Amino acid sequence: MKSDRKETLATLKLNFEEVEPPFSKHDALDEANRCLYCYDAPCIQACPTGIDIPSFIKKIATDNLFGSAKTIMSANPVGASCARVCPTEELCEGACVLNHSTKPILIGNLQRYATDWAIKNEATLFHAGKPNGKKVAIIGSGPAGLSAARELARMGYKVTIYEAESEAGGLNTYGIVSFRLPQNISFWEVEQVKKLNVEIVTNTRVGVDISAKEILEQNDAVVLAIGMSSVPELGILGEDLNGVHDAIEFVKETKTAPIHDDLYKKKVAVIGAGNTAIDAATCSVRLGADNVKILYRRTLAEMTAYDFEYEFAKQDGVEFRWLTAPVEILGDEEGKVTGIKCVKMTLSEPGEDGRRRPVPLTDSEFTIEVDAVIKAIGQSRYIDLIEQFEISHDGGVVTIDSESFQTSNSKVFACGDCIFGRGQGEAMVVSAAQQGKASAISIHRTLLKETIETA
Repeated sequence: MKSDRKETLATLKLNFEEVEPPFSKHDALDEANRCLYCYDAPCIQACPTGIDIPSFIKKIATDNLFGSAKTIMSANPVGASCARVCPTEELCEGACVLNHSTKPILIGNLQRYATDWAIKNEATLFHAGKPNGKKVAIIGSGPAGLSAARELARMGYKVTIYEAESEAGGLNTYGIVSFRLPQNISFWEVEQVKKLNVEIVTNTRVGVDISAKEILEQNDAVVLAIGMSSVPELGILGEDLNGVHDAIEFVKETKTAPIHDDLYKKKVAVIGAGNTAIDAATCSVRLGADNVKILYRRTLAEMTAYDFEYEFAKQDGVEFRWLTAPVEILGDEEGKVTGIKCVKMTLSEPGEDGRRRPVPLTDSEFTIEVDAVIKAIGQSRYIDLIEQFEISHDGGVVTIDSESFQTSNSKVFACGDCIFGRGQGEAMVVSAAQQGKASAISIHRTLLKETIETA
C-alpha cells in the first residue's frame, strides 16, 4: 500500500510540471522569420508595457538572444512571467496583422524563448544608476512592486521593498499555478531586481512589524503595491467544515508544500468563475480529483476568467454549472464536507449600471455530493493598512490620480491590484508591471521637480 501511494504521489507531482512546451531553436527561428516587422506595429500598441515586439523578434531571427531578452525586459520587468501568463490572444497576438491572412505570430512563445535563454545563461541585463541620494520604500514585491523597484533603481534611487511572505514575487511566486508559471521564473525576475542593489526585506508585514508612520518618515516616497488579501466568506452555513478551502491559499500550497493526495478520487466544487477559480479547479484535477465542478451564479457571458483559461479547464474535464449559487455546505458528524446545497438563478433586467443581477428561482433547491469546496469569489482588501497611510480609498480600492498614480498623500503612490476596481485598470500581471513603471517615473518627476525648486 505504501508503494502504491508513493507511485500515486510521484504521478501527481508530474502533473504540476509546465504544460506548454518551449520552442526549439528551429521552431523559434521559423516563427521569427514569419514576422513582417511592421513599422507601425499594432502589436506594440496592444502591449500594456509597450514592448518593441518586432525588434525583439528580429533579434531572435539574427540569433541575438541577449539583445532580444533585454528589449523585452527593458519594457516589462516581469517579461519572463508574462510570456507564460499574458492573454496574448487578446493583446499583442490579437492585434497582429497576420490575423487577416494566415495566423498571428506566436509572440508569447517567442518572448518565452528569449527570456528562457537569459534565465538559462544567468544573464545580467541591467545595472543600477548613479546614486541620487533619494530613498523610496515599496510595500509588496509582486509584479507592480518589482517593476517600480527596477525602474527606480536604474534611476539611482535607494530602494527597499517590504514583503510579508518569506519569498518575493507576490502573485507570480505564490498565486499562479506551477504548470503555467514555475516559481523559478519568478525568482529569476526577483534576482534581476536584487542585482540593482534593491533591498528586499521579507517576513515583514507593514503595519505590524514596522509602522506606516516609520516608513513615511524614513523615505522620500512610498509605493503601495500591496495587491489584495484573502478570499472573503461566502456567508453561508458550513464554511467552517473540514474540506472548505480558500482558493488563494489552496493554489499557494501547491507551489510551496509537497504535493498531497487529499483530493485523490474525490469530488470537488469550486465557487466562482474568475482566473483563480480556474486555477483552483485545474489544480484539483491534477491532484487526482475524480470530478471537479465550477459553480457560478451568472452565465458564461459574465465569467471573468480569460477565454483561454476556460478552454484549458474544459480540456482538463472541469464541469461548469452556470446560474448556480450555493446556499449551504453540508457535512457529516465528524465535520467533513459531504455536499453543497444550491439554488438555480436567473438574471434580472439590466440595472442603471447596465449589469444583470442574479436572482434565485423559487423552489429550485438541489444538492451536489462533494468532498471538498474551494471558495474563489474574489479577494478582500487591506483596508487597515491603507488607512494607516491615511490615504483615500473606496472600499479598499486606493484612490489615485490616473496619470501620476499619486494618492491623496502626495508622498504615496499606488499601483497593481490595490487600485483595481471601481472602473480603474484591469487586473493583469502585465498591467501591474506597467503601473509599477509609471509610478516610478511619476516619483522621479515629482522628486526631481522638488530638487530643482529647492536648489
